[in-house]
Amino acid sequence: MKISTNILTASLVGVSAVTAAQTKPNIVLIIADDCRFQDLGCYGSKDAVTPNIDRLASEGLKFNQFFQATAMSSPTRHCLLTGIYPIRSGAYPNHTFIKDGIGTLPKYLKDAGYRVAMQGKRHIAPEEAFPFEYLSGTNADVNINRIEPFIADVAASKEPFFLYVASHDPHSPWTRGDRSLFDANKITLPPYLVDTEKTRENYVNYLAEIQQLDSDVGKVDALIKKYGLEKNTVFIFTSEQGHSFPFAKWTCYDAGLHTGFIVRWDGVTKPGTTTDALCEYVDVTPTLVEIAGGKTPKDLDGKSFLNVIKGKTQKFKDYVYAVHTTRGIIQGSEYYGIRSVSNDKLSFILNLTPEAEFKNVVTTNRDEVWQSWLERAKTDEFALQQVQKYQHRPAEELYDIVNDPFQMNNIINDPKYAKEVKQMRSKLLAWMKQQGDEGQATEMKALERQPKNNNND
Repeated sequence: MKISTNILTASLVGVSAVTAAQTKPNIVLIIADDCRFQDLGCYGSKDAVTPNIDRLASEGLKFNQFFQATAMSSPTRHCLLTGIYPIRSGAYPNHTFIKDGIGTLPKYLKDAGYRVAMQGKRHIAPEEAFPFEYLSGTNADVNINRIEPFIADVAASKEPFFLYVASHDPHSPWTRGDRSLFDANKITLPPYLVDTEKTRENYVNYLAEIQQLDSDVGKVDALIKKYGLEKNTVFIFTSEQGHSFPFAKWTCYDAGLHTGFIVRWDGVTKPGTTTDALCEYVDVTPTLVEIAGGKTPKDLDGKSFLNVIKGKTQKFKDYVYAVHTTRGIIQGSEYYGIRSVSNDKLSFILNLTPEAEFKNVVTTNRDEVWQSWLERAKTDEFALQQVQKYQHRPAEELYDIVNDPFQMNNIINDPKYAKEVKQMRSKLLAWMKQQGDEGQATEMKALERQPKNNNND
């Protein structure tokens, strides 16, 4: 029987397309919520109970110098899923939305032939700009029962997929996890925190939720293995911004901006390896699009670090940038804008209104940790110093993040660093100009993107 050349050609093309689809790597990205990266075992914590995340690091590549462009959940997630810095995308206050016409990672991956789904906390808008298959409600916890049907479906169809799992842990209030695993009297607090009973009590609750987060990471990983997908799946975990204790979330200090980032990719990443390459959340979208074989738009701020993942280079960027605004945190409060630039040695911070008092959810009268600090500050010099330092900032700050990783000593006035200050200030101002960031004027325009509520997510 003679087969038509056209039919044969079409058949071969179909087979080729299926084969191509099957060989495209699946991508799983799990993001925490308000988790300081140093509170994970693989990043040095002596108190953390994170066996699954630690195992993931031992099986893949751990990034030591990964940063965010902001330390608030909503702008962070928009940045991660667009490849565009917060002010240029429009999503720089908290509880906000991207501008019309901004492309997103789920759209790019769908265009590349992927099924895309998310489960967990959304905090992205407008929803139509993020064409996920939504597997749960708006602020849901990680739910394996919601995830497994999707995994089973794509495993059967052999469709390449992107699964974005957005945990709500360890975001306050800390109500999940096993507190019995931790002793409040023995845990090691970061040195910038005032050591009060309330600080320790709440830190234990926070660590317990990290343990819950770790458990969920393990469950998602187990699902991937249950359906035989681990060999062709890029599995990524990132810790998001720092915790909601003072000097982390809602700031441009490293405790808020520096994030954990781990990639396991069978046959590509070498087990138990690390990299010091400077990378940012803004680089995630172009990287994943390249992994998927998609077409990366030219107008993104980020760029692909795939060669870092493949171990072809240990160098990526010279500087990382960040922006913070108090708009969208407490409605009606005086705004406070912060900008920063860092390299692998120094961090330079610009406070736009140093004459103003810095306020956020931490400094409200309902935060029992902050209230315990205020009480301790009446008799304790260190407590008084930290309270004042948190709320009253100089116009500029500079920190030696190698020798002073917790940024306790502002060296902005040290003449030894005059050249570096001038250079970093110039870099930051140039970046702001490129982003259309007019400083105080941009802060005032944030009112146009003010959220409808004042949740502290």
